[in-house]
Amino acid sequence: MKLTIALALTGAVLAAARPALADPPKLVVILVVDQMRGDYIQRYGGQWTKGLRRLVDEGALFPQVAYPYFTTVTCAGHATIGTGTFPMTHGQIQNGWFDRDLGKDVACTDDLSVKQISYGTQDAARTGGNSGARLLAPTFADELRSQASHAPRVVSLSMKPRSAIGLAGHAGDVVLWYDTGKGWATSSAYATEKNPLIQKFLEANPISRELGSPWTKLLSESAYFYEDDGLKENPEQGWATVFPHAFLTPAGAPPDDAAYERWENSPFADAYLGRMAVALADGLKLGQTAGHTDFLAIGFSAVDRVGHAFGPRSHEVQDTLARLDRTIGDLLSALDTRVGRGNYVLALSADHGVSPIPEQMAQLHVDAGRIDGASLTTKVSQALAAKLGTGKLLEKITNPYVYLAPGVYEKLRAKPEALQAVIEAITSVPGIARVLTRDQLERGVDTDDAIIRAARLSYYAPRSGDLLIVQKPYWLTGTGGASHGTPYLYDQRVPVLFFGAGVKPGRYWQNASPADIAPTLAALCGITLPRPDGHVLGEALAATSSSRPSSGAVSPPAASKTSSSPGGTGSGRPH
Repeated sequence: MKLTIALALTGAVLAAARPALADPPKLVVILVVDQMRGDYIQRYGGQWTKGLRRLVDEGALFPQVAYPYFTTVTCAGHATIGTGTFPMTHGQIQNGWFDRDLGKDVACTDDLSVKQISYGTQDAARTGGNSGARLLAPTFADELRSQASHAPRVVSLSMKPRSAIGLAGHAGDVVLWYDTGKGWATSSAYATEKNPLIQKFLEANPISRELGSPWTKLLSESAYFYEDDGLKENPEQGWATVFPHAFLTPAGAPPDDAAYERWENSPFADAYLGRMAVALADGLKLGQTAGHTDFLAIGFSAVDRVGHAFGPRSHEVQDTLARLDRTIGDLLSALDTRVGRGNYVLALSADHGVSPIPEQMAQLHVDAGRIDGASLTTKVSQALAAKLGTGKLLEKITNPYVYLAPGVYEKLRAKPEALQAVIEAITSVPGIARVLTRDQLERGVDTDDAIIRAARLSYYAPRSGDLLIVQKPYWLTGTGGASHGTPYLYDQRVPVLFFGAGVKPGRYWQNASPADIAPTLAALCGITLPRPDGHVLGEALAATSSSRPSSGAVSPPAASKTSSSPGGTGSGRPH
C-alpha cells in the first residue's frame, strides 16, 4: 500500500509538469476491438486498406503493449482502459465471480437496484439490470463529466454490457448494449426512458434486413493466410467450419432467435454499431459545440465472438478484421466531416488477446491440450474430504479461482499437509502448472515471480477466491475453439494506438499497458484522474503551448513493467 501511494504521489508531481492542449479536443473517441492480439497488425495488417490502415499509418502506435495482470478477460480489460487502473484497483477481476455474501455467481455489471430498459422484447419477469455499480474506480468519462467546464455528452456502445459500461462508467447520455434474444437495451442507471434517437435509428435499420444474405469472404481467396477449415473449430449452431455462413438456416426461412444470435456473432454486428455511432454523433452533435469536449466509445465485439469459435488463425478472424477496417474507415470519414480533422483524438486498443486452438498447437508438436474441469472438481473435493472430513468444504471452482466454504481455508492453513494435499490434487490434473494461495496474493505487488505479480494485480480480496489455478501455456478448458484469460503473452499483448488532436505519429517501442490510455487522454484534456495505475505516454503527445496542469500518474518504469514470463490460468469461453 505504501508503494502504491508513493507511486501515485510521484505521478502527480510529474504530471503537473506536462501541459495539456491549449485547446482540448472537441471529441474523445475510444475504440476497443475485443480479442485483438497485438501481433494481428503485423500478421494481417497487409489486408487492410481503410480505417485500421489509416490509424496504423497516421497514428502513434505502441507495439510493445501488454496487460501486466493475470485475468485477461473482457470486463477486466474494458474497465482497465476506461479507468486507467488494474483489477486490484477497479475490482472487475473477471467477467463474473462467486459472490460469497449472495452465495451465487454474479456478472460484473449485475445490479439488482436498476431496471433494464429494452428497445426490443421486455422481459417482465426480469429483476435488476446492468450498471457500473461494481466498478470501484471512476472512468475517464466519469471524470470528464465531473471536471469539464461544460457538460460533455457521453456515448458508449457495444454488443456487451460489460464493454459499454466499462468504458462509460457510472453515467452517460447513451450507454447501450445488445441483450441477446431481447434486442438493444440500457438501464435506469443511464436513462429514465427510451431514447428517441435510438428508436429512430433502430426503426430505420432493422436487423432483420441483414439476415437474408450470408456472410461471405470480403477479400480474394489468395489474400487469406492458413486454411479455411482449422482443426477443432467450434462454429455457431447452424454454421459449418468453412465459408459461406448463412444467418437464416435453411436459406429463406423466417428469422428466429438463432438467426439473430448468428448475426450477433458476426462482423455485421460491428458494422451496425459503427453506423449507430455515426447516427448518434449526428443527433447529439458530438464534438460540434465550441468549448465542449464530448466522449464516444465503441466496443467492437465481433473479433472476440468469431475468434472463440474459429481461432486466431482462421479465415473468419481475418475477414472480420478486414470488414472492421472498412467500418472504422467509414467512422473516421464521418468524424472528419462532422467534427473536423485535428479536432478529435482517438485511442484504439483491445481488452485481451487469445490463445491458438490447442489441438492446432499440438499438431505443431507443442505441449497443448484441454483441462478436464469435471476431474478437477472431483479431485479437489476428494482431497478436502480426506483431510478435513465431511460437510460443505468447496463452494465453487470458477477459473481461475477455487472458492472454499467459509473457514475452510483457515483450516487448511493450520494444517500445511492438508493444504499441500489439495494443491497436489489440483496439479495432478493434466495441463495445470501450479497453484497460488490467498496468502501469496495478499502480500503486495512487488515480487521477482512474474506469475505471482500478475496474479496480485488481478487480486481483489472481497471477490477473489482462496486458491488460484495456473494452467500451462496452450492448455484450455472447454471442448472446442479458442479462449483467453491467462497472463501468457498471447493473451496479454494488445495494440495501443493514438490518433488525431495532440498526437505525434510514429512508432514508440517502450513497454506500456492499456491502463496508460485514460491518463494520456486525460493529459490532453486537462482532466485529473484520482489514482491511476497507468501513466501518461507523453512521448506520443505533440508539443503544446498551454501551461495548465494535466493529469494521470506518470509512473516510474518499474511500476509499468509488464510480465514477460508465462504463467496463468484460462477459462473455457470467457468472452
